[in-house]
Amino acid sequence: MVATTAAACGSSSKSGSGPTGGTSGPSSAAPKATQTYTVGLLVDDTGIAASGQKHVEDGMKAAISVVAKQGYNIKYVVADTQSSPAGAAAAAKNLVQRQHVFVVIAHSALFFAAAPFLTSAKIPVIGAPQDGPEWITSKNMFATYGAIHTEKVATTGGQFLKQQGVTNLGSVGYSISPSSAEASKSAAVSAEFVGLKAGYVNSKFPFGSTDVQPIALAMKDAGIDAVTPEVDPNTSFALITALRNAGVNLKVALLPIGYGVDLLQAGPGTLKEAQNVYFSLTYEPVEMHTKATEAFVAALKATGGTTAPGLPTYDGYASILMLVQGLQGAGANPTQASLIDSLSTIHAFNPGGLYGPHPLDINDRANIVAGPDGCEYFVKLSGSTFHLVPNADPLCGTIIPGKTVTP
Repeated sequence: MVATTAAACGSSSKSGSGPTGGTSGPSSAAPKATQTYTVGLLVDDTGIAASGQKHVEDGMKAAISVVAKQGYNIKYVVADTQSSPAGAAAAAKNLVQRQHVFVVIAHSALFFAAAPFLTSAKIPVIGAPQDGPEWITSKNMFATYGAIHTEKVATTGGQFLKQQGVTNLGSVGYSISPSSAEASKSAAVSAEFVGLKAGYVNSKFPFGSTDVQPIALAMKDAGIDAVTPEVDPNTSFALITALRNAGVNLKVALLPIGYGVDLLQAGPGTLKEAQNVYFSLTYEPVEMHTKATEAFVAALKATGGTTAPGLPTYDGYASILMLVQGLQGAGANPTQASLIDSLSTIHAFNPGGLYGPHPLDINDRANIVAGPDGCEYFVKLSGSTFHLVPNADPLCGTIIPGKTVTP
């Protein structure tokens, strides 16, 4: 399957109503061999947010090859947000009005700018909920690792930090992104709930910036011994390096993005910066060598993709598998409306088994904070190898009653 790159621009042409124009309701009918489903990948392909979005296409290609054996013919086109809200909005309109995509797969920190148009146009959206609360409120949107409530707080992060001997946490998030800002604050609340100190919290950091020296010095003055940057890798590694250069002895630097190929292929400088850094993941890390991870790696290898997947790779893979699970209940001739209806009935999603014994209710829009069942997997980089963290694969927490944060 060959992807063509779509420029981020709008048009006045209308969106197609479905791959075949049918109006059937949900059923378990098998797809017709001649049906082709065109999906649009909306992604931060260039610009300051691109460091957190690489290799999502590898995961999509791997899943496309898997579902092709089941009779589903899927192709995709790409629209680049150029890492700006205006670019995200224009890219969404281009995918619908010019490319006539059936579904949009979202992998963008700026997707909040595209969501209102796609919701009003009733376009099915599947993807990574990394931008804001629209994944909770927009009923046409379905998140690969759950409609996460970043304003609520789970014990998972705090438990992990306490396990590693942390006493004082520093956290940072982007001001432009509600989910990033809230995650930085909730990390601090989770740490305090388990008895740790949150000595420095900054939820107003400029999007994509690497001017981190002032906050590194402020964190040092606050006496922090751990940091959780809820930001893109370029900002995270700049901060970690600045803290180490300032003489801060970090017991833990925990990142939500960076695990896998993106880091291993980033060059010796970045690899050096990432030594002994921890990474969290909602999916089983490939280092577990489970049946699910082995099948995932085999599909990646068969389609020429990375065999050291990162979070975007997992999300691309999971997005296609979620789409097909939705199509299975959307009738013999699915429409966008029947696909949304079908996706709305899914309460047990487990992409190729990569959630282990914790399937995800993709329609639980009230209780998901830290992944399926509040569970996260943790790995640590040493040399050029990621290692599983004992007693943390997975580590499952609970929602802290009565604790919320705001951007």
